[in-house]
Amino acid sequence: MKPQLSVLLVEDDPNVRLGCEQALQLAGCTVDAVASAEEAQRRLAAHYPGIVVTDMRLPGIDGMALLRWINQLDPQLPVIIITGHGDVTLAVEAMRSGAYDFMQKPFSTADLVDVVRRALEKRELVLEVEALRRRLDHRDDLEARLIGRSPQMARVRQLILDVAQAEVDVLICGETGTGKEMVARCLHDLSGARQDNYVALNCGGMADTLLDSELFGHEPGAFTGAQKRRIGKVEYASGGTLFLDEVESMPMAMQVKLLRVLQERKVERLGSNQVIPVACRVVAASKEDLKALADHGRFRADLYYRLNVVRIELPPLRERREDIPALFDQFLLQAAKRFNRPPPTLAPETLRRLMAQDWPGNIRELRNAADCHALGIGREAASGASPAVPTLTEAVDNYERLLIAEEFARQSGNIARTADALKVARTTLHDKLKKYGLL
Repeated sequence: MKPQLSVLLVEDDPNVRLGCEQALQLAGCTVDAVASAEEAQRRLAAHYPGIVVTDMRLPGIDGMALLRWINQLDPQLPVIIITGHGDVTLAVEAMRSGAYDFMQKPFSTADLVDVVRRALEKRELVLEVEALRRRLDHRDDLEARLIGRSPQMARVRQLILDVAQAEVDVLICGETGTGKEMVARCLHDLSGARQDNYVALNCGGMADTLLDSELFGHEPGAFTGAQKRRIGKVEYASGGTLFLDEVESMPMAMQVKLLRVLQERKVERLGSNQVIPVACRVVAASKEDLKALADHGRFRADLYYRLNVVRIELPPLRERREDIPALFDQFLLQAAKRFNRPPPTLAPETLRRLMAQDWPGNIRELRNAADCHALGIGREAASGASPAVPTLTEAVDNYERLLIAEEFARQSGNIARTADALKVARTTLHDKLKKYGLL
């Protein structure tokens, strides 16, 4: 049995309650024992991670009324009813009302443990199916927000789904314009803290004193001009997500204070000795290699390792050229709607030029090009430069990479099936996948 699944035991007789609780604990179950249905109701919610074992006869709300209340709250939540000797009619009524099973007093602890184990196994399966369904719903949402059929973006989306619900800090690495803030927002929106605050702060280009106040807050009189109390970003994000963009530009003095906050999950406002507990996920983003900066003494190594619990690498656009048509089409539709203009057609020659570009500004630059195209001024006119014409070798490589990437995604990353579909040797395909960065 998984530790997160527990048994909520409802029994008003203290001796019976203690005996059942001890028997279940000896069997390895986590037990939460209460004396009334009213107390049980305060502890229950939809998707409760466990089951309920309740006596039929209770002071106040009885077991049957509790069963009906639970069925309205969560029809999939197993409820085991304990009845007195001779209460067969009540037991039959309970089963008809949706009880998972019933136990008739007196019963052996072995029988109780056996029924509870089976109910927990059923509950575990139901919760797994519900979690899978939610993941599939989130996957559809992610694919709309993080567009791309390339294997790199598929891996990014999968990693977001894997860690969104976990309370771990995340480091997002990628060049300027690759979508780091979008990934941070997705992590928050798919987490259990999505109803709480999402607080973003750009650490670059801010004076030390101002950054200190922005992060940790201050009390009146903490420094010249501090007339009122200010709640810092860390404190304001408690319960939610704190996104620190361009964390590589944070001054060393601030890195020390941030490290302490991350380790202790406590913050002190400037000018105050009061320690305030905070509980938030920290998502940091960097366009630089923090490990290399740490090796050269330009970033604290201990802070790097503290932030780098889960690492999400965002590929530059030039390494996933097969995603350019879908991205540009999406940006073009958005721009046409924003400018109140009909979406322009995209000529094959224009698409080829888009695919040939290196896009040093990545997605942000591509969006700007889509805005210009929607306005009819053309990217060349907006940038003042003509796109470089690819060589024959580059054009062939781009086309080959696109074909392989699309088929590889269609075959769910299976090399053997992809090789069969493309009619190439598996070793050849493997070499090309590595050459184009698709593995």
